[in-house]
Amino acid sequence: MRTVLRGAGRLGYLLGLPAVLLTLWWVLTASSTDFYFPPLRTILSAFGETWFSGRVVDDVLPSVARLAAGYLGAVALGVTLGVLLGSSRRVRLLAEPVLEFFRAVPPPVLIPVLMLFVGIGDTMKITVIVIGSMWPVLLNTAEGVRAIDEVLADTARSYGLTGAARLRRLVLPAASPQIVTGMRQALSISIILMVISEMFASSSGLGYTIVQFQRGFEIPEMWSGILLLGLLGFVLSLLFGRFEARALRWYRGWRQAQKGKS
Repeated sequence: MRTVLRGAGRLGYLLGLPAVLLTLWWVLTASSTDFYFPPLRTILSAFGETWFSGRVVDDVLPSVARLAAGYLGAVALGVTLGVLLGSSRRVRLLAEPVLEFFRAVPPPVLIPVLMLFVGIGDTMKITVIVIGSMWPVLLNTAEGVRAIDEVLADTARSYGLTGAARLRRLVLPAASPQIVTGMRQALSISIILMVISEMFASSSGLGYTIVQFQRGFEIPEMWSGILLLGLLGFVLSLLFGRFEARALRWYRGWRQAQKGKS
């Protein structure tokens, strides 16, 4: 019973602020006659008519697929490069100037260049997401690997853990709190880059559809697309929270034990 009440309390806490904001939005825009800021009831009406139809298959699912492919690619590339940089000081010093240069380049600027080399299809959009989202994962992973406790490293060395076994049993678990932090940051960046990439020479996706609504002066439909993006980000944040709780269960237990000792 206590677990159920605790879960209900957490759910109420998560949904409380969005509910308050939506209520304020409804009340403050109830009498709006502004063409560009219609009442929330008009937007919600357009939401159902616009998205509970074929657009789910034509626009929402392609966007989610691109987001998933780009995000997973960014995580895989970021963790791989982060482990390499964090494990070798020589490699880090050699690669740092180049990485800093590319990190300073805004990913949307690369879209016209990528369009020349890979076209305007899904490959370009996924590549933009990967390039822009891997940096938080890479940097956090590198810092996590560098911060591995020397006692743990010496213990692993004394037990003969090398190569893949050391990576799997020491490096990745020890750096996992920082890796997960980078993954959370990369998720929000991936959503932003998904939308931006779909606004360039695209024929489907949420970003493309929102721009088409704006160009056609379909303002309630445009706002409904923005609302859908917010809902998508909220749901993905909840799912990531579940993943984080499972992946770092050991770490949180260790932190509680440390607090108990102190």
